[in-house]
Amino acid sequence: MRTLLALGAVLFSLAAAPAPPTAPLPARMADTGGGSQLITAVAADASATAGTVTWWDRRGGRWVRAGSAPARFGANGLAEGATRRQGTNTTPTGLYDLPYAFGIRAAPAGTRYRYVRATEDSWWCQDNGSRAYNRWVERLPADCRPAEAEHLVAYGTQYAHALVIGFNYARPVRMRGAGIFLHVNGKGATAGCVSVPADAMRAILAWADPERRPHIAVGTRRGPTAIVRY
Repeated sequence: MRTLLALGAVLFSLAAAPAPPTAPLPARMADTGGGSQLITAVAADASATAGTVTWWDRRGGRWVRAGSAPARFGANGLAEGATRRQGTNTTPTGLYDLPYAFGIRAAPAGTRYRYVRATEDSWWCQDNGSRAYNRWVERLPADCRPAEAEHLVAYGTQYAHALVIGFNYARPVRMRGAGIFLHVNGKGATAGCVSVPADAMRAILAWADPERRPHIAVGTRRGPTAIVRY
């Protein structure tokens, strides 16, 4: 009887013990870019068009959540960044740097990133035949067709403030995709970017410190495009 009582007490204590805390998302990822700031953009699965963006600080050897906001993704969900195709309206998954910020409006107070103001001459070239493919240009070069470029000031809401996501940026691969940004929400899902409410975008720009080498990781909760893989 005493043995049974003792065993029962042990089992009760195990059942009553709280579950161990789950490590914060960045601590469970394969790579965070090596800096001390990180943005995560997570969707439930690859077909989702909405999810959550969270920005994190690494302090005292631990990742701490600095802020969070609802996010929108491509109208056709998310796709593996390494094999994504241009024109598919999918958001590329993966881990990317954030080269610079831009906007039609002035930089929010506290912005430390290099911030470029868009003008009537500002375009983002997406023409696969252009030498300026996946680059900001002031006035379209002759080899970049207007129909294959974004006139940035035409997107007054979305590009009020934005961060360039370094997808296919350092060494652009033709037909992989161009013009992937973290920007302000429009009316619905994006054409492949990640978007957040305007107040969240301003908060992210005031938080991001280029000296801390922030990156953005985009992925799903599980499966082949799980964010923890990146």
